[in-house]
Amino acid sequence: MARFIFITGGVVSSLGKGLMAASLAALLQARGYRVRIRKFDPYLNVDPGTMSPYQHGEVYVTDDGAETDLDLGHYERFTGVPGRQSDNVTSGRIYQTIIQKERRGDYLGATVQVIPHVTDAIKEFARNETDDVDFVLCEIGGTVGDIESLPFMEAIRQLRNDLGRNNSVFVHVTLVPYIAAAGELKTKPTQHSVRDLTSLGIQPDVLVCRCERPLPESERAKIALFCNVPKEAVIPALDASSIYGVPLQYHAEGLDNAVLSAFGMDAGAAPELGRWDDIMDRLGNPEGEVTIGVVGKYVGLADAYKSLNEALVHGGIANRVKVNVRWIDAELFEKGEADIAAQLEPMHAILVPGGFGERGSEGKIASVKFARERGVPFFGICLGMQMACIEGARNTAGIADASTTEFGPTEEPVVGLITEWMTAEGLQKREEGGDLGGTMRLGAYPAKLTGNSHVASIYGATDISERHRHRYEVNVHYRDPLEKGGLVFSGMSPDGTLPEIVERPDHPWFVGVQFHPELKSKPFDPHPLFASFIEAALKQSRLV
Repeated sequence: MARFIFITGGVVSSLGKGLMAASLAALLQARGYRVRIRKFDPYLNVDPGTMSPYQHGEVYVTDDGAETDLDLGHYERFTGVPGRQSDNVTSGRIYQTIIQKERRGDYLGATVQVIPHVTDAIKEFARNETDDVDFVLCEIGGTVGDIESLPFMEAIRQLRNDLGRNNSVFVHVTLVPYIAAAGELKTKPTQHSVRDLTSLGIQPDVLVCRCERPLPESERAKIALFCNVPKEAVIPALDASSIYGVPLQYHAEGLDNAVLSAFGMDAGAAPELGRWDDIMDRLGNPEGEVTIGVVGKYVGLADAYKSLNEALVHGGIANRVKVNVRWIDAELFEKGEADIAAQLEPMHAILVPGGFGERGSEGKIASVKFARERGVPFFGICLGMQMACIEGARNTAGIADASTTEFGPTEEPVVGLITEWMTAEGLQKREEGGDLGGTMRLGAYPAKLTGNSHVASIYGATDISERHRHRYEVNVHYRDPLEKGGLVFSGMSPDGTLPEIVERPDHPWFVGVQFHPELKSKPFDPHPLFASFIEAALKQSRLV
């Protein structure tokens, strides 16, 4: 039977519950335990797929096609355990399921209520597909006191009774703010947060205290006394130089020992953390540095490109170099507010990421043209690949009016709406004007690479599987003119109908991919495309 760790947050949001959950899972994994991490999101959206990146950050996609919270990206990067549809649930999905059952008459005339129907559905989600692991970590989104999270809090309170005291532990993440005028760290917010939590019937077993200054032993003892936890279970959590140093810091502060002790388990031998030491050594002692220009439309919020940023860091780890990311708003190139050459000439490589909508598209196309003409390493992802194909069509294939139907009617639809594709479940069909949520080509799909291509040499294989999230595709009917213009289709879907990868053999490094390779990159297993891209940027840095 799996043991459950329920993680809540208090005082303020953005305390790093997701990173804490990922780090704790990594520490337990380093002790030989099998782990799984789940996220409960209290909002009413069925999933984050239709939410603006400015509202929610990036949408993380799993192999089985779930559009999930970005914290699942942390979970995968830190543990290597692939996320599933069953690892993220929202209030919207819970209520949708319950209402569908009610409409079918599944409740046999009963009055449908938050307790027990909603809480039972949450508990069922928490316990589903957990027979093959030792620990299940469940992170509750939001902050204690939020109205939206109350059904989840009640559900985990009930689960403590259902599972038994030795099979469940509550970890509460709080803030211990530093008041500069007083020159002190203040514990009162943590005390109030724990009081709010206990009023819901949940007594935390371990407290993780986020603070910007070291937590004195006297304050640690004070928190333990007023919050009714052992002093050893009050874990200071200071900012780290890198998120990949967080597991090491938490272990040094005794987090994994405190959690195992709360379960009544012997901590045993120290965890094997060699790979985390190696990652931090590579980050702390680089042998060079490169600057990557990312030309996008959501550059005002770093979380909008969270996995992308981390994959670039992983590429740096693979090459033992520091990666400086310069975020560039593609719209600036359209409005004449920035000179393209002045902005991009200092870059050792250029990346155009995914996105939706017309805004910033011409700026992205101009960036592709700059990289192609100047011989600067270029990486286009999803929409970035599509913009590379449109740029190639316009400037090397003689199709001046090349565009995409995503931006409106066009006589030269080099990119168009994908209306059908094959999956393991059979043919999928979509119609223009249908629902937006969950209707894209989502999840892992195979692709076949041309044997003598650049990307085949990077992967060291000709059969690959990558994760997708898109509604539009490069039109395969334009393959011949694009290839005559030097843009080679080096990766295709197995049936040969959907372009997956394009490249320019006459360019130092020019690759566009329809999928999102950043979603599968990990610090201890960098994605080969990002490792190769940063290697190309390093070579470029030695030329300028």
